[in-house]
Amino acid sequence: MNAMPKQPLLARYAESLFWMARYLERIENMARVIDVTQTFETSGRAAQAWESVVRINADEEAFRVRYGEPSPEAVRRFYLLDRDNPTSIPAAVAAARQNARTLRPLISTEMWQQLNVFHAWMTALTEEEAAADQLSRLCARIKEAVQLNTGITEGTFFRDQGWFFLQLGRQIERADQTTRLLDIKYHLLLPSLADIGSALDLSQWHALLRAAAGYHAFRRAHPRGLTPHSVADFLLLNGAFPRSTLLCVRLAEWNLDQLRHRYGLRVRAPAERLEELRAGLEERTIDQVINGGLHEFLDWVQRMLIAVAGEIGTAFFRDWRPLAVEAQSQA
Repeated sequence: MNAMPKQPLLARYAESLFWMARYLERIENMARVIDVTQTFETSGRAAQAWESVVRINADEEAFRVRYGEPSPEAVRRFYLLDRDNPTSIPAAVAAARQNARTLRPLISTEMWQQLNVFHAWMTALTEEEAAADQLSRLCARIKEAVQLNTGITEGTFFRDQGWFFLQLGRQIERADQTTRLLDIKYHLLLPSLADIGSALDLSQWHALLRAAAGYHAFRRAHPRGLTPHSVADFLLLNGAFPRSTLLCVRLAEWNLDQLRHRYGLRVRAPAERLEELRAGLEERTIDQVINGGLHEFLDWVQRMLIAVAGEIGTAFFRDWRPLAVEAQSQA
């Protein structure tokens, strides 16, 4: 068997791969959040539903300065059209493309061309295309653009050190975004104790599963019935669903381990943090999580992921300033 090539990877390339993957994953998940929020607003709580999007991204102050009190129209504009908002989809597409520009010696022509087409389309997006009656179609198209890039990357990217940094970025961002998606429903949108188990409540949990692209997978794991506990368990702790927080953490840990064993990179600090996070997920049942406070647990997971990302930056990127518009709330 031929040995794995061990050419050194420049720090600026490693960081750009890490962040390009994070931004692309963030774009897809923001489209999922916006799509499911439109579903939630039909319950007569439109303002609360859209305000929750601002809150889970910790954008309250930035939004208030630019738009005042949250309204459905203002929140949609903030995340779909406002290129001056660093947490918006257009800003994330631009950041992903800027990182890809740095990576031109490493990525395929197909990857670069697709990102350019995506960026041009988002730059030209109009108010009419982001209107409420077009929103579901727009979000589907955004998700498909990211998924197309993921497929092109899977089929064309060379499997060297860069591949593992790319996967690290994707899995850390995906784990974080799953917790944010879950937090919208459980902490911010649960109307009252009396509504738990109602038709409205169950329809929102269905919508949440679909937003996470997990409805059919959930039905394979839970063929009978749907409860808030079972959905939260599936999204957080299922070891087979690609977007579950637990599986993403396990995959991030595995990719970090490959960088250590194949390339001799020093990964102690982020590896220990990921191990602690994985253990915290594996050692709890969903009943224990909910009884201890689901929102508080999700907040702990998010803070741990922020710490992991920071330690990866310190370990591998400290001599290179990133091409990243960092939103500290999403780290």
